[in-house]
Amino acid sequence: MIELEPPVERAVLVGAPRLDEPPALVDEHLEELARLTDTAGAEVVGTVVQRLAAPHPALYIGQGKADQLREIAEGKDATLVVFDEDLTPAQGSALERRLGLRVMDRTELILDIFALRARTAEARLQVELAQLQYLRSRLKRMWTHLSRVQGGIGMRGPGETQIETDRRLIDRRIARLRDELDHIARSRDTRRKGRDDEFRVALVGYTNAGKSSVLRAMSGSDLFVEDRLFATLDSATRAVDLGDGYRALVTDTVGFIRKLPHGLVASFRATLEEVLEADLLAHVIDASAPGWEHQLEAVDEVLHEIGAAGQPTLLVFHKVDQLTHGEEDALRGRIADLFGAHVFTSVREPGGLAPLRAALRARVRARRPTVEIAVPVTDGRTLAEAYREAEVLDRRENGTEVVLTARVPVAMIGRWRAIPGVRVTERDAA
Repeated sequence: MIELEPPVERAVLVGAPRLDEPPALVDEHLEELARLTDTAGAEVVGTVVQRLAAPHPALYIGQGKADQLREIAEGKDATLVVFDEDLTPAQGSALERRLGLRVMDRTELILDIFALRARTAEARLQVELAQLQYLRSRLKRMWTHLSRVQGGIGMRGPGETQIETDRRLIDRRIARLRDELDHIARSRDTRRKGRDDEFRVALVGYTNAGKSSVLRAMSGSDLFVEDRLFATLDSATRAVDLGDGYRALVTDTVGFIRKLPHGLVASFRATLEEVLEADLLAHVIDASAPGWEHQLEAVDEVLHEIGAAGQPTLLVFHKVDQLTHGEEDALRGRIADLFGAHVFTSVREPGGLAPLRAALRARVRARRPTVEIAVPVTDGRTLAEAYREAEVLDRRENGTEVVLTARVPVAMIGRWRAIPGVRVTERDAA
């Protein structure tokens, strides 16, 4: 039996909701922060909440609450304090001096998780870019060596401080990272153009909604799946058989989250272009999550930010196996009144993904024109290809030709017309 080492960090969480936020929503946000902290490898040992009309300019929370936070942290032997809100550099510094502990805000915590989870070279570049953009304005707080240089060969400048030197070095590194990511994006764009004839679906959704599980079950591929926030950061594209001769290229994208740092959205923009180029967005929603409506809104906000708000979208209410029959019936009735195209899915129930396959198959079918293909009876190769690549609706023979009525991929029409003896006539959809 493998024994895991205890977490290095012991964290106290701090929530500072608005006065008008419902208690249930406050609890939901703190629970999410606890899951983020756990994902980062720390143990949550306490929680402090203070409702605010407006953040305190110096400490974000009130001075009395800050003193209470210090007492709680000392009593719990805490080594870290994590705020659910974003702190200014001045607030972070003031809090660390007052508490005598390291303080992280929500953005810094998410960046740390992304750094931990990044596996491919591209993801690591994207995370480093976001981290540098975050650190650039926080050099005084984050780095301890940044005092004015007092001489030293090769270290002196015309009145320049070390912080200015480091900021310039960061700017150079940021420029280099952007160049490398642009090169990767151009390579991806070239590969994507080679798939223009394919129907492309992008799985989007809140982190841990089950996107990777859906793609793994539909494609049969061995994708990494874990019940933790941001288990996967790297997009993965797989060919998925939809039945009846139809298929789609389905891409699993990075999960979104409430208050996703803008720097991360910008850094992952090249990866998220898969969303902009998709023929359909399959928005995966954890139907068993108590606050799935807020998660849906958070994803919609990010989609709007990257310019994908107008994309054709299919809502995929996932994990329905975790609902009771009564809960599922109530949810189905409510969603039918509020939303457009949607399906209910589960990877644990037999046939649980059949509604999603059928919905995608209908989308692909609608894009295929209906044609008549007249093929010489001696051309068995073209006939076999037609049955393999198209959906044959009717067949008749006149002695010398086999005439098929079929829904076909657009790319096949030009190819078949170039074959001697083969006639292709487009007609209204059957």
